[in-house]
Amino acid sequence: MLTIRLLLAFALIGTFASAAEFSGRARVVDGDTLDVAGQKIRIEGIDAFESAQTCFDAQGNVWECGQAGTAYLIKLTRGKTISCRGQDFDPYDRLIADCRVNGTDIGAAMVQQGLALVFAKFSATYVDQQQQAKIAKAGVWSGTFLTPWEFRAMVWTLSAQAAPGDCPIKGNISGSGKIYHAPYSKSYAKTRIDESKGERWFCSEADALTAGWRAPLTN
Repeated sequence: MLTIRLLLAFALIGTFASAAEFSGRARVVDGDTLDVAGQKIRIEGIDAFESAQTCFDAQGNVWECGQAGTAYLIKLTRGKTISCRGQDFDPYDRLIADCRVNGTDIGAAMVQQGLALVFAKFSATYVDQQQQAKIAKAGVWSGTFLTPWEFRAMVWTLSAQAAPGDCPIKGNISGSGKIYHAPYSKSYAKTRIDESKGERWFCSEADALTAGWRAPLTN
């Protein structure tokens, strides 16, 4: 029995030791992604609407739900110290983490405002907050919308059909460095690729990151 307890204790120590923590001022990449102390953070449990995504309100009017989510996250975090803690990294080297600002759970706040959805494929952390948002008709719940994952799949398919080699991600080079734009990003439509300048197309965000390009930062 003692041996089993010791093994469990060592296992728990290893779990806690592997947790990663980052704190500092945040730069917003999009509605569910931050850059804190140089580390990209994917907020655990939520999927925000993409920056190029629009939704419909109760009267059927179009509104920029993706931009609204990004703007709210900027307002929530600007000039404040953000604390994030997580253990796992996604394929884009983003830490999947619980993030807080002045004690406020950022993921919960985004879902309660109706500006992000529970990422049910991976987590059920904010199911209660989402139900509250539905009842209050907050954000997107006041009208109709595509889920972020449906929107990404749709625009990826359409963009890949028109891109060289079915690789729709645009690797742009500017004064800000090497920036890649996925089909669902705000600047995608207006970005032009000049391969004579070293700009190029990518088939995945992972390929772009490996080649030295990065996602655009919002603030």
